[in-house]
Amino acid sequence: MTEQMLNKDVSKTLGINGAGSHKKHWSKWLIWIVLASVILGVVAFWQSKQGTNNLQYITQEAQTGRLVITVSATGNLEPTNQVDVSSELSGIVDSVLVDYNDLVKADQVLARLDTDQLQAQVLQSEAALAAAEAKVRESQATVFEAKLKLQRCQQLAERQLCAQEEVDTDSAALKRAQAEEGSSIAQVAEARAKLDADRTNLAKAAIHSPINGVVLVRAVEPGQTVAASLQAPVLFTLAEDLSEMELHVDVDEADVGLVKEGQTASFTVDAFPDQVFKAQITQVRYGAQEVDGVITYETVLEVDNTELSLRPGMTATAEITVKQIDEALFVPNAALRFNPVVQDTKKSSSSKDSLLSQLMPRPPRLEKAQKENMETKGQQQVWVLEDGFPVAIPVSTGISNGIMTEITQGDFEAGTALLVGTKKAAN
Repeated sequence: MTEQMLNKDVSKTLGINGAGSHKKHWSKWLIWIVLASVILGVVAFWQSKQGTNNLQYITQEAQTGRLVITVSATGNLEPTNQVDVSSELSGIVDSVLVDYNDLVKADQVLARLDTDQLQAQVLQSEAALAAAEAKVRESQATVFEAKLKLQRCQQLAERQLCAQEEVDTDSAALKRAQAEEGSSIAQVAEARAKLDADRTNLAKAAIHSPINGVVLVRAVEPGQTVAASLQAPVLFTLAEDLSEMELHVDVDEADVGLVKEGQTASFTVDAFPDQVFKAQITQVRYGAQEVDGVITYETVLEVDNTELSLRPGMTATAEITVKQIDEALFVPNAALRFNPVVQDTKKSSSSKDSLLSQLMPRPPRLEKAQKENMETKGQQQVWVLEDGFPVAIPVSTGISNGIMTEITQGDFEAGTALLVGTKKAAN
């Protein structure tokens, strides 16, 4: 009796009441099994899709070699010595004896002005000089006459035959004659100076080359009137020697502290885009130039133009080598900017509202990376993978060329794969 009552209580507790109850019990269990299978299938499918969307890390290797730091600047080529030839005189151009690109020698005649008026002035000055010299001879005769008269009067005065007043008068006349002689001599000097000036102007009517060089600009034609009253007009522009040229570039104020005399540079010009020319800095000028609010400093580079392929005025883009390390350990700048914690945060924020992610939360994948990031906070660092997790390596950096940066201290070697980015895994 007791055993039957116990079985009855157990059957009631388990929800089993005879054969009908037993059948209903197995139907419930079958439904739960089917639901569990469906859920497991969905989870497996989601996990497979999630796996295909997982981020993969992009890496680049640390390298050793030569690291070159350059400063870019643009400017124009100019001759080492360029001279503007002008005319000091006004007049009509009688002839032009040279043309563009002509080679000229020092003191060679480039052009001549009409000299008719200048020659007339020379003749007039010569006549004035001759008159002044005649005046000197006349005054000298007057002085001679005054001296003799004074001597006779003095001799007579000694014998009381000439009054003292007459002696004084003859003495004053002599002095006046001597003064007249001095004045006439000065007039001769003045006339001679005027003649020299007119002869010089006549000589300046022929415009000579001051240097050995080449004609860059010819700004005058025969028959043209030259007016030099206010400002001397430029008739010719000469370059002394085009085999040696200068490149004048504008260096930005942010880079001028790195640029020094003696540094080497390379540059290109539009006329020869495939050819690289060499240059060397000879001067970094202190005077600032401001264009559209930008401060630059003019820097002069010496250029060898033996082949005469470069021409004055060409625009050049120069790369000035300011520092060079032959054996350096360097890494991509992207490796220094990379932060896996930020990458994971973006990934998590994009899927945080997913139903399955809420139902099936996963443990943080970058817990170790977050810990490393906290330990190295405030320091420069690069990241490497260890056991599938990013690990930070603190580093000290040196110079950078904008793409690669020198590593002066860091616990890794050349060839180490450094994290530089992430991407989604292919399906």
